[in-house]
Amino acid sequence: MAPKVLIVEDEADFADIVAMNLRRGGLETVTVRTGEAALAEVAHRRPDVVLLDLMLPDLQGTEVCRRIRSDPATRSLPILMVTARGEEIDRVVGLELGADDYLVKPVSMRELVLRVQAVLRRRSKEQEPETPSASFPGLRVDGPAHRVFVEGQEVALTPTEFRLLAVLVTPPLGRVLTRETLLDRVWGQDSEVEIRTVDTVMKRLRDKLGPAGAYLETVRGVGYRFRDPILEQ
Repeated sequence: MAPKVLIVEDEADFADIVAMNLRRGGLETVTVRTGEAALAEVAHRRPDVVLLDLMLPDLQGTEVCRRIRSDPATRSLPILMVTARGEEIDRVVGLELGADDYLVKPVSMRELVLRVQAVLRRRSKEQEPETPSASFPGLRVDGPAHRVFVEGQEVALTPTEFRLLAVLVTPPLGRVLTRETLLDRVWGQDSEVEIRTVDTVMKRLRDKLGPAGAYLETVRGVGYRFRDPILEQ
């Protein structure tokens, strides 16, 4: 069965063009015009990817994203925001809410299809039991279950945040990973996500980890590393 893409878009002409191009790319599509309809579709007929406009007639797209991410049953659902709002603050807010990607209208249909396919490939890899588990004082990463615990309490991470943490805790610890390397390993070689997105997601991940965020060290001018507590003893 072809992967299903939920298109949340109130501009009928644009939604029809997107749907046509996605179907040509071998994907199944469902289109809804409002945020409430999107949430109902996600709850009852789970799509594989959501293409989400920010400016909807009822709920803002940011609120739809927040609700999807706050529900444990749907928080790993890939979300791509497709919107006319292209200011940096809009991108930052979208990514902070947990969007996996952010595209600004007008957007190339070929690029949109490629980005959806890239997200699906990443999701397929995430479902493989290849992410290692790791434990450190005050932090535990359950790789196969994609769960993270800080001082015994579970922390809800978006798929992108979890991938970033998983890359950093993969041995050998203490090695420095450049922003370009993290962009490649977390978002994929064919992603058009900007390099500064790494910093945005890293800040959000640190904030969510609380005291365990101190494990994530910035190496000025280079990138990031996960501090190895054993080597520092």
